This record gives sequence, structure tokens and C-alpha cells, in this order.
Amino acid sequence: MTTFRDHVRGGLPRGTRQPAKTDPGPTRSALPQSSIREVAKRAGVSVGTVSNVLNRPDLVAEATRDRVRAAIDELGFVRNESARRLRTGPDGPDEPEASEGRRSPRARAFGVIVEDLANPYATDVARGAELTLNAAGYEAFWLTTDHSPDKERRLLELLEDQRATGVVVIPVCLKADGIARLRAAGMSVVLLDRAGDQVCSAQVDHMVGGDIAAAHLLELGRDDMVFVTGRPEPQPCLERRDGAARTLAKAGGGELVTLTQEALTVGEGRAAAHRVLALSPVPTGVFCANDLLAVGLVNELIRLGVRVPEDIAVIGYDDIELAAGAAVPLTTIRQPRRELGMEAAELALAETAEGARHEHRQIILAPELVIRESA
Repeated sequence: MTTFRDHVRGGLPRGTRQPAKTDPGPTRSALPQSSIREVAKRAGVSVGTVSNVLNRPDLVAEATRDRVRAAIDELGFVRNESARRLRTGPDGPDEPEASEGRRSPRARAFGVIVEDLANPYATDVARGAELTLNAAGYEAFWLTTDHSPDKERRLLELLEDQRATGVVVIPVCLKADGIARLRAAGMSVVLLDRAGDQVCSAQVDHMVGGDIAAAHLLELGRDDMVFVTGRPEPQPCLERRDGAARTLAKAGGGELVTLTQEALTVGEGRAAAHRVLALSPVPTGVFCANDLLAVGLVNELIRLGVRVPEDIAVIGYDDIELAAGAAVPLTTIRQPRRELGMEAAELALAETAEGARHEHRQIILAPELVIRESA
């Protein structure tokens, strides 16, 4: 696995060389790190000229060097040596930087941006994308937004600055204008687990997933069901809730009760168990927006003496490896996580190869019910 998490925070990965002592480059200031593009704009030069000042100052006129270094000092720019290696590879030789009027070579690398690498769902998706990209001769850099629009913007700018071939992204707030900007920079863009206009996407039909979960609980006679989700609630979780509510309404049941926790985690699942038991009447069926919530909820219910599924039946979503290892093995909605990443990577590679001839495609994969002991 190749990950950019430490790179973005300024850390140097194992094996990365420090800049030569004869040209140490700018030092860290108290100001926040700025991108090389901002330095170029402040100095009134190209990005290639800034790169030359950092790496081969003898190629740049003294007056221009002074102007660039003044911009670096003003902005608090910190040289990202590891990002430079995105272009050359971990063991490759230093390449000549682009001079004015000539762009540097495009990296044989894609960014794979997910929301939270602590979630096994995200790592499975990223791994699927990486396998496909590696097979085609590209590196895959795993990046995580932590659900932050600002961090998403910074990561996309980083990939654009380093001339990545493209990006496969579970977007937080990436819109049409942002996609157009990345494409104008020569990058292919594919949305993961989201739909979008004029862009390739690979996603799972989560409305159907919600339908399947609710239908199974109804078959068990659990029509007083609760949906447990987290904050922020990604679009797929909203679709799972809408699918369950639709099926419950069609069956003549009441309104789907929703409990929103602070996150989609095991710990928040344990907290949700107490909220479920505090409802009046206590529901007999619970559908969780993901497996992490469901595992925490099931384990806590068992600890509190509640019988699962006799008293409360519980269904999760994702079918991560942990699902089968809950205190009561978890019934869940399986989504093809690795296949999802593979399909998205294939779309990105096709867009890269076909260029202007490329026609955007939307791939929708089907979820399925996995019955274990919790429901």
C-alpha cells in the first residue's frame, strides 16, 4: 500500500532523501504551508521556474531567484520532497524540472481519495482501485479527506500540482467546476460511490440495499424498525435510509425512526444501543447504516442482557470482515467493495487512454443480503 497521509502532513517516508546540504531549500516558517502554485503566482513566474529555483537555481536569473525566494518567505512555503517523488518513483533519478514554457512529465500515478481510511470499507475500495492501477503500470496514492471539504480541496490541488495522471475520488463537495478544472489540467476524474453529470462514476445501488434490509426485517415480523446512522451522513447512507423507509411505507408500516450518532464507528454503535433501549416502545428491529455501527450496537446489547435476535434483530451494511466476528455474527447487506474500486479504476484508465474520444459511463453495482445470526 502506498499512502500520502504522512506526506500531506509534511512527514518524509522511509527512504526519502533530504535536500542536499549545498541547496537546503527554504526552511519551515511559522506560517502555514502553501502550494508551489501560490508561490509562482506571488512571484509572477511559472510553476516550472519555482521548481528550478528549488532544485536547479543556476538555471534561473538572479533577479528572478530573489523574487521567488521572497515569495517563499512571505507565504511560508515548505518544500514537499516526498511529493516530488510522486513524479520520479521511490528509487528513480532526479528528473530535470520543467523550464518556463515546458511542463514537467506527467506522473504515472493516480490519487485514490476516500473519506476515512480507518473504515475497512474505504480500505477495501482503495485496495481494489490500487490492484487495477498497478496492473496497468501506475502507482496508487491513498488519501483521506476525513469528510473535510477543505482537506479535499488541498488534496486535489496537491495531485494537480504534481501532475498526477488522474484521481478516483469519493467526493465530499467536489462539483462540476472542480472536475472541469482537474480535466483542464490533464487529469482524468472518476467519482466513487456517487453519481455525477458529465463524469464517469462507479457506485452501488444503496436504495435497493435499504429496500433489502427493511424487507428482511419485515419478513421476520419486525415492522417497528429503527435506522441508526452517523454524522456527517454521506449520500449513500441517506439512500439506504430512503430505501428502507420506502419499503416500510409500502408494507403499511409506520414512519422509520432515525437515530443519528456522532460518527459511523463501533463506539457510536455502542452508544446507540442505549438510545435504542430508551425508546418507547423498544423497537424489535434495527437497521444500521454500516457494519461498524451494527457491530458496536450488537455487542453492547448482548452486554446489557438483550437477546439478539430474539428481542432485537439487527442488520448492518457493507459486510466487512469484522461483521462475521461480532458477539452475534452480523446479518448485513454486502456491497462489492473491492469490485467497486476496480471498476472505478478501469473507468479512469479508459478516460486517460481515450482522451477526447472518451464517453463517460456510469456503473451501478448491486448489493445483496448476507444472512447470519443477528437477524
